Amino acid sequence: MVELLLLCPQDEAESVSDALMDELGALSVSVEDADADTEAERALFGEPGMPVARSGWDRSIVKALFDDGDVAQEAADLLLAQDWASAVQLQSITPLADQDWVRLTQSQFTPVPVTPDFWVVPSWHETPAEAKRVIRLDPGMAFGTGTHPTTRMCLRWIAQHAAERSARWSRVLDYGCGSGILAIGAALHGARGIEAVDIDPDAVQATIDNARDNEAALQAGLPDIARGEYPLVLANILATPLKLMAPLLCAHVQAGGDLVLAGILERQADELTEAYAPWLTLATSDAEDGWILMTAHRPA
Repeated sequence: MVELLLLCPQDEAESVSDALMDELGALSVSVEDADADTEAERALFGEPGMPVARSGWDRSIVKALFDDGDVAQEAADLLLAQDWASAVQLQSITPLADQDWVRLTQSQFTPVPVTPDFWVVPSWHETPAEAKRVIRLDPGMAFGTGTHPTTRMCLRWIAQHAAERSARWSRVLDYGCGSGILAIGAALHGARGIEAVDIDPDAVQATIDNARDNEAALQAGLPDIARGEYPLVLANILATPLKLMAPLLCAHVQAGGDLVLAGILERQADELTEAYAPWLTLATSDAEDGWILMTAHRPA
């Protein structure tokens, strides 16, 4: 395995990345701030608690992996010969030491406590002694491993309200299910009739696989399987699609039911509240690391 490093100005990073992946045979491509850990470092994409920044770093390091050095060198030569890439600079072509990539990837995922007795545990880890309820989950192509605050807050809400409300969870909708982790969490806390939907077929398959591994009864599919009203509707997506889907999601919440939304930054609370106001009254129910959980209850 060989790593190719290129230094690119802001305007060229995306074009260089696309060329490496689509035309020049790179196995993978990543982009990093060339000025990271220096005084010139600049935040991007509006991290939690910060305003939206620029669309790219002034200078980026584009890293590409190749099977061997000859292929990497040829890719660099072809790329740097393009007129549009005149400002791109070759930094290095370096052989990488052999590593156990599976073990390295697994080391990044450890058991995650949602509550003191409810945990998300990767399949290769032992279950912690204090865990009474466990979701076994492998990182895959779909979002949702339990490590992100938005996922933890949704699972925490389910766990905290299950004793009081799970008897009413005769139908549950997980909209934008990703790995299916929220649907599985609901199943472990007594929910029935669970439907998990996503626009990504890979997410649907991941949900089916993870549900099987956790012995969770649910139906997974594309969004058109979601029909009618539900006592509990969960949606951990992002603020913009949540705003656009306000009428759709609210229409799925039955009288006496709950809507649980995540993927929202603290600074986006007012715009979400306004978007849902014609149908339901949202309130912030939890917060973690700049992210918030917003919920609404439809009167019976």
